[in-house]
Amino acid sequence: MQTTQKAQQEYDKMVKKASPNSPIFTNCLKAFVSGGLICAGGQLLLNLFLDRNFTENEAALCVSITLIGISAVLTALGLYEKLGKFCGAGTIVPITGFANSVVSPAIEFKKEGMVFGMAAKMFLVAGPVIVYGTLTSMLVGLIYFLIGR
Repeated sequence: MQTTQKAQQEYDKMVKKASPNSPIFTNCLKAFVSGGLICAGGQLLLNLFLDRNFTENEAALCVSITLIGISAVLTALGLYEKLGKFCGAGTIVPITGFANSVVSPAIEFKKEGMVFGMAAKMFLVAGPVIVYGTLTSMLVGLIYFLIGR
């Protein structure tokens, strides 16, 4: 028993020695700035669409479509992954991260064909998010309905 515990302690020492410390402050700052820049870009797009006499709902829809499109193109070109490695969570949280999670598996499995590759694997990562997001929204809606009565 003691040899197992000693081996575990030695292993833990080796892991600590081999693993670099994560610069938490720098990572948080990069995520905050990059996520903020994406959101600021979205706000600029919203203002642009509103200046073009779109209604607020139409402008918001156009902003979402534009951000998703930009994210999909950057993912297809392999640039979103590089951006994500540098920025961290700042690129994952906004709608652009969701678009990336749909497009990435589709591109990865493209060689397996349109149906069994791209279409079947497209929602590999995003599928659970959609399912649990839908279920949660239904549950919250039901609670809101029951409390409102």
